[in-house]
Amino acid sequence: MALSAFPLFHIAGLALGGFSLTNGATIICVPNPRDAHFIIECAKKYKPTIIVNVPTVFYELMKNPEFKELDFSGIKFCLSAAAPFPPESIGELESVIGPNRFIELYGMTETSPVTCCNPRYGKKKPGSIGMPISDTEFKLVDPETGQLAPLGQPGEIAVRGPQLMKGYYEKPEETANAIRDGWMYTGDVAYMDEDGYFYIVDRVKDMVNVSGFKVFTRELDDVLVKHPDVDLAACIGVPDPDRPGSERVAAFIILKPGVEKSDAKKEEILKYLRDTVAPYKVPKVIEFVDQLPTSGVGKILKRELRELAKDKLSK
Repeated sequence: MALSAFPLFHIAGLALGGFSLTNGATIICVPNPRDAHFIIECAKKYKPTIIVNVPTVFYELMKNPEFKELDFSGIKFCLSAAAPFPPESIGELESVIGPNRFIELYGMTETSPVTCCNPRYGKKKPGSIGMPISDTEFKLVDPETGQLAPLGQPGEIAVRGPQLMKGYYEKPEETANAIRDGWMYTGDVAYMDEDGYFYIVDRVKDMVNVSGFKVFTRELDDVLVKHPDVDLAACIGVPDPDRPGSERVAAFIILKPGVEKSDAKKEEILKYLRDTVAPYKVPKVIEFVDQLPTSGVGKILKRELRELAKDKLSK
């Protein structure tokens, strides 16, 4: 029995629904992924063996004491997809659901959807999306040069396999741009370690160009949530008015309950970042917010943050 907050119009919800039906399994559908109480009550009543969500849904569940009191003895595993899951949060989740029961995977609508996954029984690496699944190939390509990225260096993920789409409906130009020589260029930037595990670092469009230096916003997001007063964070690039063609890093931060929004707190977080990352990666703009814009499945929408930044910085 599977419990999922993915709607059926999302490729993850559609795939899970089809998988459940073909295997004679039951799937518990969630009308509103933001309704943590409903999800908890369903888990309590139906006792699912598999739970599938985006990271933000797991975050909200972990804030609720009722979730931590549930009986997870029958859980086989929890899957997380559609957005990166901060490595430091995995231990907290597994302290509730049980060790070695969290699996992070990677895919997209164009690849039907899964292409890469941590092994269920083998070694799982926190922060990694795992290794390509059966009959699937990955390569990492430098977005600027088009050459293969060296081992350990970031590059855009290109994927090839039987699950690859034929193309976008009646959009030949978009199809030709996405699929080249049989490889699907995903727009996601990752690196591969010496064991063949892949790690997402950013979207190509979310990389920030600070005076010629590349800043991967996913890296900054992960660093920020390690601060004891930060609950959630998302970084973006905004135009630098003093340097045409260059960008500045802007950080939108949700503080933990009870932490006061103040200039002193901003300076404390900036000092933490100056001690942790390279100077050019430190945000020039920090905004404290009560919530971050998310999609229907709870994925943080950085494109909307860029619009929000335009409004705030123009005032």
